[in-house]
Amino acid sequence: MGRKSSIGEEDLIDALSRVFRDTGYEGATLSSLSQETGLQRASLYHRFPGGKEQMAQEVLAATESWLGENIFEPLKRDGSVDQRLQSMIHKLDELYSSGKQACILNMLSSAPDHDSPFAEPIKRIFDALIDTLAALAEERGFEEADARDRAERAVILLHGSLVLSRGTGSQRPFERFLETLPDELLGDR
Repeated sequence: MGRKSSIGEEDLIDALSRVFRDTGYEGATLSSLSQETGLQRASLYHRFPGGKEQMAQEVLAATESWLGENIFEPLKRDGSVDQRLQSMIHKLDELYSSGKQACILNMLSSAPDHDSPFAEPIKRIFDALIDTLAALAEERGFEEADARDRAERAVILLHGSLVLSRGTGSQRPFERFLETLPDELLGDR
């Protein structure tokens, strides 16, 4: 089967993301990136002169943009807190393919040192997620410190459920997280 002569920008980033989400940064080879995108190595280098690092940076930038458009901004809009949270749950389910797909933040945070080119954007994305969820909990009436604790716990449970789903080969941990998120973030304790 012949190689694709071109690929659209969004499809290219999606293909690169799949490789990084499946294998992490260290595990992603130029061969696997080339195969998934359908582009020759020379074409990948032409598009990404910074190589694999630039590819991963652009995947992170696209992820941050997607999260902004689909999670962060919608959670700040008008409407009931419960409706906005349910919309977020739907989008998380979509993003992580019902728990089948690993988180790009996790897979790229395994870089060998904290001075990696991915550390700052990963931290920024996590902070934005926690801040946005904390603001939602505050809007529901929780004190700032409690709202922040709830938001951090929700993010811990989200990513823990993804790791457990991937490790056990079962979507159930992620599904259970989505079911319990409203109570974890906004419920009485």
